[in-house]
Amino acid sequence: MTAFPLGVHGRRVLAAALLAVVLLVVAWRHATAVSPAPLRVEPLASHSAAGGSAVPVVAAARLLVVDVVGAVRRPGLVRLPEGSRVGDAIARAGGLRRGAERTGVNFAAPVADGQQVLVPRHGAAASGAAASGAAGNPAGPVSLTSATVEQLDTLPGIGPVTAEKIVSYRAQHGPFRSVDELDAIAGIGPSRIADLRGLVEP
Repeated sequence: MTAFPLGVHGRRVLAAALLAVVLLVVAWRHATAVSPAPLRVEPLASHSAAGGSAVPVVAAARLLVVDVVGAVRRPGLVRLPEGSRVGDAIARAGGLRRGAERTGVNFAAPVADGQQVLVPRHGAAASGAAASGAAGNPAGPVSLTSATVEQLDTLPGIGPVTAEKIVSYRAQHGPFRSVDELDAIAGIGPSRIADLRGLVEP
């Protein structure tokens, strides 16, 4: 095969073409080696300042103040978020002490602001029933605000079902303000309230 000699002009054109190819290859490699720029995420505060619209803030839940007394480790006032249960109040008070009568407390009952949660000691309900005498009446007035289901069950005409209703009403509406408030509980009418006067107190 016969080679044709290139003139000066031909060699320049060939050199320029080779240089262009080299530059293209270098530029292509440089473009593929550059990492993409990181995505910039602006904080919410910048949008609020620029657009003039504030980011909504969820309001804190209202706190309930509950008095936990009886067989707990740290009796006294505790603060709980709205929607808490009796079990939450007892846990905030340090939990049950040794000798506490757990069956005398409904841990699942909701608590209300200003409510008193009484955790009886083992045997307290039984001794209260023994002191009531043959007639089944307690020795002194029973507090509607702090009495347990067992203590309310000792009252004349108040069985365990009605006693549970009294405790549930107290958990939903807070402490009793008067004996007449028992009229709001199903199964207790004016005649029953008249029988209970002197035996119970708010």
